[in-house]
Amino acid sequence: MTEYSLAVIPGDGIGVDVTDAAMTVLEAAASRFGFSLAPTRFPWSCAHYHETGAMMPEDGIETLRGFDAIFLGAVGWPDTVPDAVSLHGLLLPIRKHFDQYANVRPHRLLQGIEGPLRTDGFDILCIRENTEGEYAGAGGRVHQGTANEVATETSVFTRMGVERILRFAFGQARARRGHLTSVTKSNAQQYSMVFWDEITRALAAEYPDVTVAQIHIDAMAAKMVMAPETLDVVVASNLFGDILTDLGAAIQGGLGFAASANINPDRTAPSMFEPVHGSAPDIAGQGIASPIAAIWSGAMMLDHLGEAEAAAAVLSAIETATGRGIGVRPGSHSTAEITDTVLEALKG
Repeated sequence: MTEYSLAVIPGDGIGVDVTDAAMTVLEAAASRFGFSLAPTRFPWSCAHYHETGAMMPEDGIETLRGFDAIFLGAVGWPDTVPDAVSLHGLLLPIRKHFDQYANVRPHRLLQGIEGPLRTDGFDILCIRENTEGEYAGAGGRVHQGTANEVATETSVFTRMGVERILRFAFGQARARRGHLTSVTKSNAQQYSMVFWDEITRALAAEYPDVTVAQIHIDAMAAKMVMAPETLDVVVASNLFGDILTDLGAAIQGGLGFAASANINPDRTAPSMFEPVHGSAPDIAGQGIASPIAAIWSGAMMLDHLGEAEAAAAVLSAIETATGRGIGVRPGSHSTAEITDTVLEALKG
C-alpha cells in the first residue's frame, strides 16, 4: 500500500477547526481508494510565536523538506502578532525555500451555490506567480521615525521566474479549454509589465494550440465581474494574482469556498495546500467555520500526489453536500454537519 507523509500545520484560529475536518475526509478517501496517509502535526502558529519568539523553529524548513506534501490550515492572529510577522515567519519562507512558484486557485460555483452575480457556467483557474514580483521583499526604510522617512518596495521580475510561471499556465490551458489570459499593467508599469508581456508573446509561439489574450489588471477586474464565463486559465504576477483570486472567490460564493495549492512543479521539494479564507479569530473554536475550502484544498493535494480518483471523489462529495443545501451559506451549518455530510457522500 502506498503511504504519503504529510506535514500538517493547522496554524491559527479556524485553521485548527477546518484542518481537523479536512483530514477526517482525506483519511476516509485514503481508506476507500487503497492508500494511506501518515500525518505529522506541527504546532507552528502565532501561539508558538508567543511561546518561542518565532513562528517556526530555525530548522523548520529542513524538517518539512522530507515530507511528500504540506497541509496548512491558516496563519495569523493580528490582535496579538502583526500580519507582517506571521506571514513572513511561516507562510512566505515555505513558499520561497521550496520554490513553490505556482499558486493555483480554482474558481467555479459548486452545485447548489448561488454566487452574488447569480451566474453559472464559469470555471476559472487562476495561476499566480508565488515567489517574486511585488512580494519579493526587496526594499527598506531610512530616516525611520523622522519627517524625512522614506520607504521603498521594489518589485523583482526575473526572466526565469516569469517564463516558468507562464509555461506552467500555458500547460494548464492546454490541458483544459485551450485559452490563456495574461494580466499585467504594461501601460503604466513600463519595465516589469512590458517585460512580462514580451515574454508572453514570445512563448505563445510555442503553444499554437492555446489562444492567448493580454489584458490590463483594471480591465480584468471588470471582466471577471461582467463575463467570468468567458475565462479559462488566468495568469498574473504575485500581487495581481493575489487580488484577482479574492475577486474570483467572491464570485464563487465567498472565501469559504476558496481552495489553493502552492506548487513546486519540478517536485524537487514538497508542495503546500491551504484554504484561502484566513484564520478568522472571531469564530475560532466555535465549530461554525466551513471546512469546504480546506477539504477542496485537500482534494488538490491528493491529485498532486497522484491519487486523481480519490481527489475527484472528494470533490464530488463536496458537491453532493452543497447540492443538498449543506454549507451553502456562512453559518448555515456547523463544521461537523458539513464534514459528516461530505463523509456520507464519499462512501459512494
